[in-house]
Amino acid sequence: MLDANRPVSRRNLLRSSACGFGSLAFSGLLSQTRANTTSVALQNPLAPQEPMFTPRAKRIIFIFMQGGPSHVDTFDYKPLLEKKNGAELEFKNSRTIAKTGTFGKEKVMQSPWKFRQYGECGHWVSDLFPEIGRQVDDLCFIHSMHTNGVAHGPSTLFLHTGTTNLIMPSVGSWITYGLGTENENIPGFITISPSSANGGPRNYSNAFLPSHFQGTTLGRAGQPAREARFNNIKNQQWSLNKQRQQLSLLQSLNQSQLQTHKEDDELSAVINSYELAFRMQQHAPGLTDLSGESKATLDMYGIDQKETEDFGRQCLLARRMAEAGTRYIQVNYADNGNNPRWDQHSKIQRHEIHAKATDKPVAGLIQDLKQRGLLEDTLVWWGGEFGRNPFMQGADGRDHNPKGFTHFLCGAGVKSGFSYGATDEFGHESIENKVHMHDMHATLLHLLGVDHERLTYRHAGRDFRLTDVEGHVKKDLFS
Repeated sequence: MLDANRPVSRRNLLRSSACGFGSLAFSGLLSQTRANTTSVALQNPLAPQEPMFTPRAKRIIFIFMQGGPSHVDTFDYKPLLEKKNGAELEFKNSRTIAKTGTFGKEKVMQSPWKFRQYGECGHWVSDLFPEIGRQVDDLCFIHSMHTNGVAHGPSTLFLHTGTTNLIMPSVGSWITYGLGTENENIPGFITISPSSANGGPRNYSNAFLPSHFQGTTLGRAGQPAREARFNNIKNQQWSLNKQRQQLSLLQSLNQSQLQTHKEDDELSAVINSYELAFRMQQHAPGLTDLSGESKATLDMYGIDQKETEDFGRQCLLARRMAEAGTRYIQVNYADNGNNPRWDQHSKIQRHEIHAKATDKPVAGLIQDLKQRGLLEDTLVWWGGEFGRNPFMQGADGRDHNPKGFTHFLCGAGVKSGFSYGATDEFGHESIENKVHMHDMHATLLHLLGVDHERLTYRHAGRDFRLTDVEGHVKKDLFS
């Protein structure tokens, strides 16, 4: 018992109150709501936060097509390419200008694939994507995307963080910072099979945001999705009760340190990560276990076929995470090499390999979300870091094109069977209702009920935001 009239040393305080700290930490493990306490570490920083206004979406699944799929060979039909095939015409080629300071004539190249009209909306889709083509009445195509950066590294970073060179938080980190997660027993931001190349961890980093908001990786590029697991999720040595005792002791020590280092973001994040890890032991293993899925569901994602089995698993995992309440899920069709998957500088015909691997899984994800009622409040976002040029590189390839390309959205709050914006008659530059990547980020946040201009964080003497000082919400996309 402490004497209120006697000074208390730090050592005596810890000795007499360690059990109390442990009790508080343990109560934090069991609480399902934000703790009513002044200690940051005893609160759950990922607890659901009220949006700034009524949201149309609760969560986002981003399907990242690493390398830049060619819009003029997939979803942006340009009949003039066939008519002018082989003609040498003058184009302002970003890469040529970057290398030489000038531009010249380039040889137009038609698409190797035929385009067909699908659905009631009659949208043109190439033969690369027949399964996605059958979903066009649920899709919202944006044909006027443009971005910063010409090479993969800068453009990939810009897609994920809104900058080509600064260390900035990723989209998922900003979203979990602003809204938290729907389920405190699993991470609020998960990236499936991310690449270590072209930005690597920076693409899911929290940067200067508190460490709680960094992305959690599940698997890695180059590893079969079948093997993707949350690491060290089970303790085979100790019983659950024993682990609770150990955690209470560890948290009491961490809490005592936090009392004297209240601004220590990393220590606070460690305390919360331990609590999350403890809860995840009971909830996360089931999240990645597909054994309970029906054969019909597995078939829908193509998990029964060699070409689609791997990416199909990634897409099915994304659906399960959305269902469980993860706020931002990124599905990466990526590798760790210097030549990203869709990067066909020669032999554009190799696009067919990647289309076969992703077409059915993506269509299956959309179908599955729709039939479960999840598409009503889940936004699906598909796209790469840029597009490709309508003219030849070498004998049969296409170079990078950041000036005009296509993304599509699907689900919560966006128009279905709808096309927005346009590139020129060759598909080289965006010319109508242009959508910059900053605009895309602003629009995504708006759909989640967040004002991109008000979602800020003060760092190094200034307020930062995902869209920097730019970005316009494209409300014409909303239903």
